[in-house]
Amino acid sequence: MTRKKPTDIREFAIRYTAAWCSRDAAAVASFFSPNGTSRDNDGPVHAGRDAVMASAQGFMSTFPDLTLYLDEIGERDGKIVYTWTLEGTHCTTGRHVRIAGSEEWTMGDDGLVADSIGRFDVAEYARQAGLT
Repeated sequence: MTRKKPTDIREFAIRYTAAWCSRDAAAVASFFSPNGTSRDNDGPVHAGRDAVMASAQGFMSTFPDLTLYLDEIGERDGKIVYTWTLEGTHCTTGRHVRIAGSEEWTMGDDGLVADSIGRFDVAEYARQAGLT
């Protein structure tokens, strides 16, 4: 079965980025299929929109002034690769963090994200945030 992808994946990525910048976790989760999943690095799988929303809220709570930048959007091996930069002030340490990362999306039949695998340098994040 061929997976449906948005006709304009760049526009989809721009709107997804705006949802993160709005600091509205439900808006971020709305880009996922109802049973969509997300996972960052080797962390737990967040299955379903409520879990995706809770995960997004975790980042938003950690970085109350979170700004996400769309660096690049492309396609590789049938998946969409969304490359981003996150910038914000860590809520506990007060340290400014600017890290790069990516998400590899498998699109669902509904044209939304069915599965997202996120990656970023955890050691660099911890260093910048003052958590090491």
